[in-house]
Amino acid sequence: MAMRSGFIRRLSGAVGGVAAALISTTGTALGQSAPAPTLTYAFSARVEVAPPVEQGEIDGGRKRFIPITGGTVTGPRMTGEVMAGGGDWQTIFPGGVTRLEARYFLKAADGTVIGVHNVGVRVASGEVTERLARGEKVDPAAYYFRATPVFDPPPGAHAWLRTKTFVGRGIRMPDHVVIDFYVVE
Repeated sequence: MAMRSGFIRRLSGAVGGVAAALISTTGTALGQSAPAPTLTYAFSARVEVAPPVEQGEIDGGRKRFIPITGGTVTGPRMTGEVMAGGGDWQTIFPGGVTRLEARYFLKAADGTVIGVHNVGVRVASGEVTERLARGEKVDPAAYYFRATPVFDPPPGAHAWLRTKTFVGRGIRMPDHVVIDFYVVE
């Protein structure tokens, strides 16, 4: 039995060494490679917001709802407007982590209504987090604000939104949020 477990340890070490060599030369554990993902800018949304509705402390975080009142969409892949009526549900945790979940609609210039479900995270120092929560203007370099939007377009000219993965970069201003949407290629 001892001889068998020693053999297994040596075999595991050899397999681990081969896997490490494959990863270092090919970029993947299976020895196969594919192009590394890149980002292509698609469009930006300037999302106008109303003052937050504070719910209070629940399950260790400060819960609040930010109503979306409208906005604009501009960029090389889409133009249009952000429709009023959506919102952003936030939970601000001690230590500066804010979980975000927004649901709203975009209306493209051709009249197509596109659903958006945008889940993200904003991370900052406690001081910067409180300044953002109070609606103060803060340098975007002072925080990390990223999201992973999923779009729900009807069939037609904007169906491409359903066939791509996106990431968003957010900038929080006192009365609006700017989200730059990038296609992960």
